Amino acid sequence: MDDKRTLRARMRSLRDEFAMTIGGTIAPPPALLARFAPGVTVASYMPIGSEADPTNIAWAARERGCTIVLPHVTSRESTIRFFLWDPGQPLIDGPLGLQQPDTALPQQAPDIVLTPLLAFDAALNRLGQGAGHYDRAFAALPDAWRIGIAWSVQRVDRLATESWDVPMHGIVTESDAYGDVK
Repeated sequence: MDDKRTLRARMRSLRDEFAMTIGGTIAPPPALLARFAPGVTVASYMPIGSEADPTNIAWAARERGCTIVLPHVTSRESTIRFFLWDPGQPLIDGPLGLQQPDTALPQQAPDIVLTPLLAFDAALNRLGQGAGHYDRAFAALPDAWRIGIAWSVQRVDRLATESWDVPMHGIVTESDAYGDVK
């Protein structure tokens, strides 16, 4: 198995090529739609580069009465905080190329976390960018439903995991759904 640094580079390249040549949109599967209801808070994200875009899923959640929050980080080592966001509200430039909400907005813990990733496997393990932001968020939000958003090309046979890695409850791609969202 490739070491994580090599695997990350390879997966970024695959993801970039896929998004440029094939891409597509990612729609929420019925099992995920069933979880969207008034009073549910859904954390989405603004994709960076060729990351799979969760916008259609976030819109579906909002249409069903969910509150949308976006992640905010201050550095590579910081913990993610989630702030309320409505479409049309301006975003600010953050570290690591992030577009994120202003911290003047209310902070709120999500019930469902739509999560970017570089790779995933059949056991719903996720390889992230390596800063540990989402790993720390999941540790702080053990009851939140974790949903990876990915392109189908990002699936690998098996990922090496660490003690702090938390598997997803489900993964949604442009062509399939895995785990509890299938």
